[in-house]
Amino acid sequence: MNKLTILLLLLALSACKQSTKTKEIQTPVKQVVSEHEANYPEALAKVFDAHGGLEQWKAQRTLSFVLPKPERPETHTVDLWTRMDRIDTDVVTMGFDGEQAWLLDSDENYKGDVGFYHNLMFYFYAMPFVLADDGIMYSETKDLQYGGKSYPGVKIGYKNGVGASSKDEYFIHFDANTHKMTWLGYTVTYRSGESSDNVRWINYNDWQSVNGLQLPRTITWYKHEGDTILEPASTVSFEEVTLSEQVKPASFYFKPDEGQYVDVKLN
Repeated sequence: MNKLTILLLLLALSACKQSTKTKEIQTPVKQVVSEHEANYPEALAKVFDAHGGLEQWKAQRTLSFVLPKPERPETHTVDLWTRMDRIDTDVVTMGFDGEQAWLLDSDENYKGDVGFYHNLMFYFYAMPFVLADDGIMYSETKDLQYGGKSYPGVKIGYKNGVGASSKDEYFIHFDANTHKMTWLGYTVTYRSGESSDNVRWINYNDWQSVNGLQLPRTITWYKHEGDTILEPASTVSFEEVTLSEQVKPASFYFKPDEGQYVDVKLN
């Protein structure tokens, strides 16, 4: 083998090693998209603006908040780009590593559905910004009437196979003057695989400023009869909220050795 052949082989091997290394350290590419450049309804774009703007939201990487449950406070942490997540309590930890949900519960205290719950409160908390996710379909919906006031809205559906419950529907309604989000209607189809016309309602009227974004301080579920919203039923508070452009190591969201993976049924 002559010197030129040896040199070419060394260069080829070097290129392969460099390519492998680059692949190993790849991270999700930051994508900052103006809501006015994307295919969102004009009304929804104005809602994003009223809450600080979609560009500012997409610049953030890690969200954390505490649900101050008296019996067992929960610390929720989410990677906003990959949607890996983790919930920590004093006795139970659960999360999602990007592919599978998992649970660490050595004393078998948790009786809920990890696949359903691990990111449930994140989606309610991160409204309206999560309504800009990929795979969403937007359509018109009638105004919501409550307390003698009319709230315009947008209906949100999901393309088939998107998320764990692609047949879920959401209805975001906002103040016609300020364009701030006021109501969220939603259906639940998780594990049933069947569409539902039972719309549940959450009121959003208590906001806090976090890194230039308007995010909920509290949200309140309301009782309802058909399309009629009745009195408040329960309120959830969000405390110790942090929003950062800093990323946590992916291992933070991985299943601990003592944990177990949990099956999640995708509709």
